[in-house]
Order: sequence, then C-alpha cells, then structure tokens
Amino acid sequence: MPETTTAYRICPLCEATCGLELTITDGRVTGARGDRADVFSHGFICPKGATIDELENDPDRLRSPMVRDGDDWREVGWEEAFAAVRRGLDGVVGRHGRQALALYLGNPNVHTLAGGLYAGPLARALGSTNVYSASTVDQMPKHVSSGLLFGDPFAIPVPDLDRTSYLLMLGANPLESNGSLCTAADFPGKLKALRRRGGTLVVVDPRRTRTARLADRHLPIRPGADAYLLFGVVQTLFAEGLVADTPGVDGVPDVERLSRDFAPERVAEVCGVPAEEIRRLARELAAAPSAAVYARIGTCTAEFGTLTNWLVDVVNALTGNLDRPGGAMFPLGAHRRPGKGTGPGFRTGRWRSRVRGLPEVKGELPATTLADEILTPGEGQVRALITVAGNPVLSTPGGERLGDALGGLEFMVSVDPYLNETTRHADVILPPPPPSRSPHYDIAFGEFAVRNNARYSPPALPLRDGELDECAILARLIGVVSGQDAGVDESIIAHLLGKAVADPSSPVHGRDPAELLPLLTGDTPALRRLDLMLRLGAYGDGFGANPGGLSLQALRDAPHGIDLGPLKPRLPEVLRTPSGRVELCPPPLAEDTGRLRDGLARRRTGLVLIGRRHLRSNNSWMHNLPGLVRGSNRCTLQVNPDDAGRLGLTDAGTAKVTSTGGTIEAEVEVTAEVMPGVVSLPHGWGHGLPGTRMSVAAAHPGANANALTDPRALDPLSGNAVLNGVPVEVQPA
Repeated sequence: MPETTTAYRICPLCEATCGLELTITDGRVTGARGDRADVFSHGFICPKGATIDELENDPDRLRSPMVRDGDDWREVGWEEAFAAVRRGLDGVVGRHGRQALALYLGNPNVHTLAGGLYAGPLARALGSTNVYSASTVDQMPKHVSSGLLFGDPFAIPVPDLDRTSYLLMLGANPLESNGSLCTAADFPGKLKALRRRGGTLVVVDPRRTRTARLADRHLPIRPGADAYLLFGVVQTLFAEGLVADTPGVDGVPDVERLSRDFAPERVAEVCGVPAEEIRRLARELAAAPSAAVYARIGTCTAEFGTLTNWLVDVVNALTGNLDRPGGAMFPLGAHRRPGKGTGPGFRTGRWRSRVRGLPEVKGELPATTLADEILTPGEGQVRALITVAGNPVLSTPGGERLGDALGGLEFMVSVDPYLNETTRHADVILPPPPPSRSPHYDIAFGEFAVRNNARYSPPALPLRDGELDECAILARLIGVVSGQDAGVDESIIAHLLGKAVADPSSPVHGRDPAELLPLLTGDTPALRRLDLMLRLGAYGDGFGANPGGLSLQALRDAPHGIDLGPLKPRLPEVLRTPSGRVELCPPPLAEDTGRLRDGLARRRTGLVLIGRRHLRSNNSWMHNLPGLVRGSNRCTLQVNPDDAGRLGLTDAGTAKVTSTGGTIEAEVEVTAEVMPGVVSLPHGWGHGLPGTRMSVAAAHPGANANALTDPRALDPLSGNAVLNGVPVEVQPA
C-alpha cells in the first residue's frame, strides 16, 4: 500500500497566500486542497493552488545545475556550477569593472522566502547600478506615490475589505488575479460579503471583467485615463464642500488649486465616464460610513501611472478614509517593527541609466532599458547578467531585442527551474528545488495583508540528492559576487543584531549580541535569520522581553498560522517623512500634473490595446502545467462586436495587430466584454522559441502582447513601462 501523509503550507503561486493541505504519497506531492483551518484563507483555493502537484512533478523542471557546452547543455554538480559562475563573473569584472555586471529579479522572488531574504543583499553585493526587476513592468508607480506621500515606498495602504461599506476599484480584477498589493485570500468572497452587508462595489475598467459583473456598477473607462476621473472626483469634493478634516496632512490647499483644471465636464471628454457619474462617485465616497479606493495593475502600467496611484490616496485622505477602519489602512507584518513617525523621506534619481539617462527608482532602473545597456558600446556597458526567477524576454517590452542582446553577453547565470525564453541564453543555470522542499514565510505579502497574521511552512519533503535549497543558492551566489567565500548569513545576522542592540526602542537594547546569537533557532542560517526578524518584530517575544510573543518556534507550533487581528490605525508611526506628516502634494507629483493637464486637449481616436489576467495564470512558467492550459485557447484578441464588424474580423478568425513596437497575429474573440475602441490580449505568452525546454507551453505558444508595447514608453516618475492604452491597428490576417 502507498504511504500517504498530509502536510500544510502556504501557496506560493500568487499574492493571495492561501493555506494548502498537501497530499503526499510515497515521497511525492500528489494533490492539494484548501486548508480549512488556515487562519487567513479558511479553505479557499484557486485552480493554481489546486495544480501545485503538477508544478512539483513537472518533467521539464530542471533538477541539477546546467552548464552550457557549445549549443548543448550538461548537468553538473554544484561545486562545478559555482566554479563556472565564479570564473565567468570574475573574468568580466577583471576585464571591464563591476559596472559591467547587471541583475534582473523576476516576480517569483517575492513569492519565496529566499527572494525575500536574499534579493536585496544580492543587489547590494553586485557593486553596480545596473539593477532591474519586474517591478517596473508592474507596480512601481504605487511605490513611488507612497514614497512621496508617506516617506516609505513600502507604506502602501490597502482596503480594509472586511469592514468597508464602499469600495471603488480601478484597473483591478481580483476575481481573476486574486488581488495584488492587497493580500486577501478569497478576495471574491470578501467582495460578496461587502454586498451582503449592504455595502457598495463600483468597478472602473475598460472590460466587463468577472469582478465588474459582480459589482453594483461597472463604469467603462478609456484606457490610461484613470487619473482624469480621479481628479474629477477630487475637484468635486472641493467644489461641493465634501472634504473631511485631514489632521496630520499637509498640502491640501495645493491639491485644491491643482484640481481646478479637472472639472468633471472637462475630464469626461477624455476618460469617457459621464460628468454626473464622476460627481456621484465623489458624493458617495464622502457620504459612506467607511470607504476605500483601490487601484491596481491596469492603472500602474499606463502613461499616468504614478499620478493615478497618488490620486487614489488623495481621495482616501480627503474623504477621511485614510488609516481608519473600513478605509485604506497600513498592515503591520509580523517581521516588522513599528516605525518612529519620521525619517529621511523618499527620493528618486540618485543615479541614471547610462544610455537613456533614466532615473533610478527604489534602487533600480527601468527594465525596458536593460537591452540598451547591453547593446550600446562604451564605458559601463553591461557584459554579464544574473537573472533570478525572471523571464524578461516575454514579460518586458522589446523582448525580441532583449533576447538578441542576451545572446551577445560575455557571461550569464540564471537561478531558475526552467530552460525558458530568457534562461536559454545563460551559461549556467542554478535550479531551486520545488516549493514543497523549501521553507516558506511571506516577507512581502505580510506587509499588504488585509488582516494581520503570521504563518510559516516548513519543508513538506526533504531535499533530494543533488538539490540545494534556494536560500543556500542565493547566499552562495552573493558570496561569489562579493568575493566573500563564506559567512554571508552570519554577516547579515551580526549586522541585524548590532542594529537591534543599539536601538533604544528595541526590546534587546543594550544586550550583548553574543548572548542572543545562540538563542536563535532554525535548521539553516536563513531560518535563524527569520527567527531573529520575528522575535524583534512588532509581535515578537523580544528574546524574553515579551513572553508569549512570536518566534519561529511559535509558528512551527501553529501549522495553520496565528491570527494577529484586524488592521489598526498606524499614522503617524508608519511615516518616514522629515515632517512626520502626510505630504499630500509632493513637488514631483504637482509638477507632473502639467503633463496631465496638457493631455486634456489631446485627441484620442483609434484602437488601443490593454492586457488582461486569468484565474489560471500568473506568470509565464504556469503555462507549462497541463491543468492550467487545458480547454479553449485563452490567448485571444478580445474585440468589441462593433469594432469587429467595422474591421471585418470574425470570431475565431485571425487578426494582424500592429503598433510602433511590432506586429503579432492572434486568434480573435468577439465579445461585448471589452468596450468599443479597445482590444485586449493577456500577458506572458509567446512560447516555443528555439532552445527552450517547456513542452506544454510550446504546445500552447500564444502571441506575445509585449511585442506590441514600446520600450521607449514609460511613466516618467516611476520608469514603469506603459503596457495599457497602447495605440494599435488591427486588420484580418
């Protein structure tokens, strides 16, 4: 009889962080269902989590390090692999200097303990300003707006979904995506509960998405025009005397002056939402017992991405809903300590990219200029690249050019379980083990959770022969990059302990680090570091100062997690502005409103392209799982029936789509779900390039929407790529 056991772990496949109950048979994950006892998700599961066994057992998954041998690959041991990495990187540094090194961090890094603990130290160890990530094709505008308002780019308020009575949602489709920058297991259930208790849900989106169909009202909007609608709401709040008291907030009069140019009648012509509907939104938000405005990727990946995300929190503040129960609140992750209410503030542009002069934001440069830095000769030209869990050839604009650039590098190393469209160019691939064989704790998503909680998943299965834990892979890679052969973790822990004992607000202030070090628990250096963070965090035991507080052992003893209660007001503690106040109208944002004002006169005609999410997809590697790609083709070009008739397109026919970025062909899906003047393609497709080893994805290649997006089109404040509202021409193929 097969031996079957059960293990519990947090799903690492999207931001919902649902608890899973894994079925393990003879040492393999053979099934998954929702963990009903999980304190955060209460048994909710989506198709991605339900197919985690396919990810675990994917035959295309790399199990051993790979080293390129001409046009072929050979499996090697870890010592040989890291020796090759050292030779390659040292050679480039010796010939060209450290500025010739670059790092790209993909989205899956925020879904792993390894990424949460080691991505930052790896970027710092690089010794180069050439750091790039998926953030600049995703959420960087929200980081910038939060940084300018609150002094901290990670101080991102989330809607208090369980207590709000009114939710305005723009550019977000959590019934498909499960939510983002707002960690909420069972987001659909929370929206339904909002309506059951008599609350109101309004969705602003160019598509009638699954979320829009659930809403009380769906307002179609011209893609990229969300900032105009929100400024119309702001103008109405001031004009009709609906602004709430705003203690602790500076800049309200400045916002009022800026809003005068954006009366509802003027912005309605641009965004397509009637003026009276804009006024209705303002009145409802002001009158609701509690309300929150929430915006996501559809607003970030647009030409006014940072302004839009700023105006989200301007409306939250002006209606009295910032940092109040039922409004937009600041979570407190279990590994974080409360702040001090002041700080140095936030700024960008501390350095600029060599070729295009684009400003640094949050320690990195826009991903769309990586190809420029590789292909343009001169001092500081990128000659070697490290990628960690990323596939920018598919996920960034100008991917074909980037692929060509990667092929000309002197050296490239990738930490990735797949030979995909990007890693096929590497010289060495270092594959992490499957999720079940790694510990898990959500560093990033605990800071965006709609209810404070702490959950830890030990490895459900041991490492197999030849596997190396991803934390150990990244720690060793840091050692290679920095020239520090060993002791990376020990140095980090010593640094953290030194800061803690020197901080008068710390529970271990004045204690001897040598006394505390042996008290840390955990089987690996990474887990001892996590234990340190938990013990010194907001709910931690403080090494005995707060008996009963959190530690790694406390989480081990609670396999379904520990509930830490609803969100609580955190202003002004969360702030890091020099003034200790919310800076509602920072100069960079005020200056950029001129660009928005100029756009009022722009004539907007023709078709524009937007992306879309799907419940069974999050990143390109999920397209290699049979359970997530079976059924009808999802990589279709959605076209409104009026546009289809005018253009001569037929359902299930093929369309040729052209933009300044390039040309693709895609299957047509005629649907009233998308508004006239807009066409939609999902992201992450374009598989089957030569040299890849993702057989399921290659059988479902799809069209790459990023072949149409222009790498030169950026939101200037954040460097974020413009992926929505892209002008296109469409005709039958």
